[in-house]
Amino acid sequence: MPDMDRDRKIRKVTWIGLCINVALSALKISAGVFGHSQAVLADGIHSISDTVTDFAVIIGSYYWSRPPDSCHPYGHRRYETLVTMFIGVILLVAGAAIGWEAIITIREKHAQPPSMTALWAAVISIIIKEFLYQWTARVGKKIKSMSLVANAWHHRLDSFSSIPVFIAVGASIVFPGWTFLDHAGAIFVTAFIFHAAVKIIFDGIKEFVDIGASEEVLKQIKSLAESHPSVLQAHGIRTRYMGSNLQVNLHVVVDSHMTVFDGHEVAEAVKKQILENGPEVIDVEIHIEPSESKITEE
Repeated sequence: MPDMDRDRKIRKVTWIGLCINVALSALKISAGVFGHSQAVLADGIHSISDTVTDFAVIIGSYYWSRPPDSCHPYGHRRYETLVTMFIGVILLVAGAAIGWEAIITIREKHAQPPSMTALWAAVISIIIKEFLYQWTARVGKKIKSMSLVANAWHHRLDSFSSIPVFIAVGASIVFPGWTFLDHAGAIFVTAFIFHAAVKIIFDGIKEFVDIGASEEVLKQIKSLAESHPSVLQAHGIRTRYMGSNLQVNLHVVVDSHMTVFDGHEVAEAVKKQILENGPEVIDVEIHIEPSESKITEE
């Protein structure tokens, strides 16, 4: 998918998510006030944090979609990695806040049981935010956008944070003395949030320290290069990620009697083959070697 179309999809999905988040925040804050529920009110205020990550993705996409320049010869795709890690940190902090609040208040009881208004606000939030997670994550995985997938997890965090609220309100109706489930459920949900946040952050760190592609991807690149009839061997394959895209360097062995012009043509053909058929490859650098050089093993 061309970068322009990819970034346009990222912004479209995120803008829709932003509008939904604003509407849900207003709904939950209103329901918390009029439904006498501190939990729903706090959940509505917490939902505002989703708009922070939405804005981060929207603003960040305008930076990482810029073409290479003299200061950034390899492009600006690392901005996407930076935004992804920022979202991971926000998830980590938000999850810690929810868990800590649940721990220190687990023995407290609600002064006034919430009304059905609060219950319905929690139900609506869970359904809409889970739908938003599924949709955003599906698009993010399809276009291989780490930042979109990370933001999808923030939508799920908001959905998860509404579950204890739903349990607390329901429990207060059926079993008035069981409101402690609100806090216990929040602690349980925090574990899922931490797992998602840590994975997002570590995936970003891997890109920043230039972790290469998997062995499977390296074999695919080698196979594509050696599919050209004039290539005797491809070796010395090195890769690194720039955002969700892959940069490739490799050595290609050709007949030692081949002219410089023909060698250049082979390199261009191999480059085109890898760019068109490789996994999200955006740049390929090829070093041509004559066959009289020692053919190296993988």
